Amino acid sequence: MSAQFSLKHLLGIRELSADQIVHLLDTSETFRDVSKREIKKVPALRGRTVINLFFEPSTRTRTSFEIAAKRLSADAVNISVSTSSVSKGETLLDTARNLEAMAPDCIVIRHSSAGAPYHLARVCSASIVNAGDGAHEHPTQALLDALTIREHKGRLEGLRVAIIGDILHSRVARSNIYLLSKLGASVSVAGPGTLVPAEFAGLIEQGVRLERRIEDAIVDADVVMILRMQRERQTEAFFPSMREYAVHYGLHLNHLDLAAKDAIVMHPGPINRGIEVSSEIADGGRSLILDQVTNGVAVRMAVLYLLAGAGKNQNGGKSKQIGKTARSGGATGNGGSSEAHTEGRSRRTRNSKPETRN
Repeated sequence: MSAQFSLKHLLGIRELSADQIVHLLDTSETFRDVSKREIKKVPALRGRTVINLFFEPSTRTRTSFEIAAKRLSADAVNISVSTSSVSKGETLLDTARNLEAMAPDCIVIRHSSAGAPYHLARVCSASIVNAGDGAHEHPTQALLDALTIREHKGRLEGLRVAIIGDILHSRVARSNIYLLSKLGASVSVAGPGTLVPAEFAGLIEQGVRLERRIEDAIVDADVVMILRMQRERQTEAFFPSMREYAVHYGLHLNHLDLAAKDAIVMHPGPINRGIEVSSEIADGGRSLILDQVTNGVAVRMAVLYLLAGAGKNQNGGKSKQIGKTARSGGATGNGGSSEAHTEGRSRRTRNSKPETRN
């Protein structure tokens, strides 16, 4: 394993180096095959505890983290904020300290306030994973998007990526722009002027192209990424109506004629069919929306594995067993590793006394 990957927390893409991103993607590929096996489990995180603390509604992300933890043999605990002490007035800091008292190894948090994961990282000894904080970042979504693109395109460097929709309120857009720019892709964004302000490119990453018409952003694009309208974060009217948005900024089949012939279409979900994307595209051959969901489990397995510290050997370095563990299955029918099972059998043979004959 690369010694350059030494993260305690995953709080955002902006803080990662290109090498760290590539290492996360390579590790994710190792775990992708686990979901294709009959027994979808490896013992990599046996004995560790992962807490999913979600302050916002989520289906894909929370389920994906839970499945990822369980496939690594970790104990996954989901906390519903609506039924927790937060609903009684407990602060985020007090919630974190109480969870810490239960000795978890990793806390996955989604919060409506930007910076909440950073706040937890300052007070918690457990590893913190940002599952989306306000309109700031969503690092694992960007990683699974990159893994999907690399799977189908073979690379990220040199690709042209168009991101269309509610850029202003999208944490997915920010994390993807950071990641794609670090790995050599060129990014253009498009949407209503109220949702793609002129100063956006300078605030996020130099080199991002802003387009007012989605047609201009899509021209020769290798990847077209559609974003959901973040209506829950919009405190005012940014466009006259959803119908008007669908007419001017929704993606339709004729738009793909402008893109590269082998262009792929992506969407982080959930999809508003007929608004940001037509059903013909969402269900068509170029759509990789379900591939993104599949790769989300692999990415989150990799993140939990690397941050929970299961990849460290006794000398403090990264173990080289990750590929072997994932590919070989690493588990027997009784839930133990095959290597441990063999070792235990040999130990019993060595310790057994020779039979005494009368």
